Amino acid sequence: MNRAFSIYLDVVRFVAAFLVYLYHSNQRLLVQDVLPASHFGHSSVIVFFVLSGFVIAYITDTKERQWPAYAASRISRVYSVALPAVVLTLLLDGIGRQLMPGLYGYPYDQFAVRSAASLAMLNETWLVSITSFSNVPYWSICYESWYYLAFGAAMFLPRRWVALALLGMAVVIGPKIVLLAPIWISGVLLYRWKSLLNISLPWAVGLAVASVLGIVLFHTQGVEPLASEWTKSMLGADLHTKLTFSKFFLSDYLLTVLVFANFTAMRRVAAATEWLWLPIEKPVRFVAGFTFTLYLLHQPLFLFWAAVLRGDAKGYGYWWATTALVLLSVVVVGHFTESRRHHLRRWLLTKLERIRAGSKVQGASKHAA
Repeated sequence: MNRAFSIYLDVVRFVAAFLVYLYHSNQRLLVQDVLPASHFGHSSVIVFFVLSGFVIAYITDTKERQWPAYAASRISRVYSVALPAVVLTLLLDGIGRQLMPGLYGYPYDQFAVRSAASLAMLNETWLVSITSFSNVPYWSICYESWYYLAFGAAMFLPRRWVALALLGMAVVIGPKIVLLAPIWISGVLLYRWKSLLNISLPWAVGLAVASVLGIVLFHTQGVEPLASEWTKSMLGADLHTKLTFSKFFLSDYLLTVLVFANFTAMRRVAAATEWLWLPIEKPVRFVAGFTFTLYLLHQPLFLFWAAVLRGDAKGYGYWWATTALVLLSVVVVGHFTESRRHHLRRWLLTKLERIRAGSKVQGASKHAA
């Protein structure tokens, strides 16, 4: 991956995370006006899925070629933030509900079930949807965690076991997570489709412009709600509702094509315009280093700070003050979680390498016997 394109992806990662924040903070109790660019929440998650598949394919091709390294990285990446997010959501919701109950329209019961499901990434299995208290955005990390596991199985298990392992996972997780799996896989395809690297610069520029226009039209023409209504008419209202975050799968597939085209084009364009990207590398890398924390904690944080401030929704002062405190909180929390995940990774890698070495010795002993 060229350096300029890596910077571009980090820009996309942070912008997508902030758009998800805008989407969830677009509440009339915080600000009376509808916030600009506040309707891209679900679309931003689709961008994350494509980007995630691409990055994981790149990492396993260049760095993490053995299963202990892959597993240590994925577990530390997810749980360095997911575990604190579950604990902090419980704490923040408990305090915020006492200060301003009207802000909270989210469940705050079944503590053991919701916490256990969140930590086991089982919130969205089959047609069940177990909300992680006020942390609605948590759903996507449950999807991604299963994609990590499935990709790891495909990469590192013996060939004869892969199909059985993937089938077993599909049986466990059910249709919702499986429906959006092609979106994540498209990122893997983007990385592995080597002929796309040879696209000419003029074609890349044209494709970049076309993909951006396509994404704009996708939203301005209301493709997502139209596709959702058609799906609802085909599947029935009950099943459509139970698909929860996967009920937009048809429009999500179309958006995936546009994101795929954009990444294909920008990989070439970014490489040809390094002078534009390299000067912003440091600040971009800094903010991107807190993206996961921002994404996974923004909703409980903004609800909590809004409850603490109890401001006036007229104008934008209340929203800006809440947002400033959310971003400050993300930096503080991220410093102790996301920024220090390498410690957890090293510890996990040591343990997993011992398991791998032990299994090799055991296998050699059986073979000798």
